[in-house]
Amino acid sequence: MRSLAFAVAYWALSISYTLAAVIAALLPGRAATGWIIRGYVRRMVQSMWLLAGIRLQVRGRERLPPGGFIIAAKHQSWGDGFCVYDQFEDLAFVTGDHLEKFPLMATVLRKLGAIVVNNCGGREAREALKTRAADAHREGRKILIYPEGNLAKVGEKFRYRSGVWHMYRDFDMPVVPLATNLGLFWPGEAFRKHPGTATIEFLDPIPTGLGKEEFLARLEAAVEGRTAELVAEATGQPVTPAVLVPTPDEIRRAAAQPA
Repeated sequence: MRSLAFAVAYWALSISYTLAAVIAALLPGRAATGWIIRGYVRRMVQSMWLLAGIRLQVRGRERLPPGGFIIAAKHQSWGDGFCVYDQFEDLAFVTGDHLEKFPLMATVLRKLGAIVVNNCGGREAREALKTRAADAHREGRKILIYPEGNLAKVGEKFRYRSGVWHMYRDFDMPVVPLATNLGLFWPGEAFRKHPGTATIEFLDPIPTGLGKEEFLARLEAAVEGRTAELVAEATGQPVTPAVLVPTPDEIRRAAAQPA
């Protein structure tokens, strides 16, 4: 019943707030649309607690540096974006073009200044990321990115993509790793939710100036290491490192190759 109640609230809130945001997008500037989306996100986080029984615990806000920075987060759940977006007043975020398939979402994303890139990656995606992230950087906004580019199951990880390093290098901004165990309670895009206390934790910022390999290794170690600890903390099980698995795109490409 909890999962059903949350599903009803999810779609009711999503449809009503999206329609309101589309109307607000007709106004000049981003303020009206941003205000509506922040309200939507806040209601979603509240619904997670009141209907699905998922209480959110936020740790590590004292570690956030002043000024602009990039948040590089673990992505286990469709709810991750709501939980992180709710922590900031004006957050730019990198998202795959799958969201543009939802009616009216493309209009809202453009107005919000979201950084929409091709889910399959490649040169076109890198160029889009560079251009649109530069716009957010010029406006002094904090930027959220999921370096794996896909939703990972609890206990699994994907190869960390280099897009976050290019932003880190080009904008000379610190990167804040973010760990989570939300996937235990809202797995991926699953209908069924599990009550409990989910945690997102901002970790120590990675200072500017590192080379690509060192940066990506440090980022992955921080995010995956602390995520495994948060999962163990919530389940009472031993800390178990995540297993590297191929991405959905890699699986499709492999299947398409002739035997």
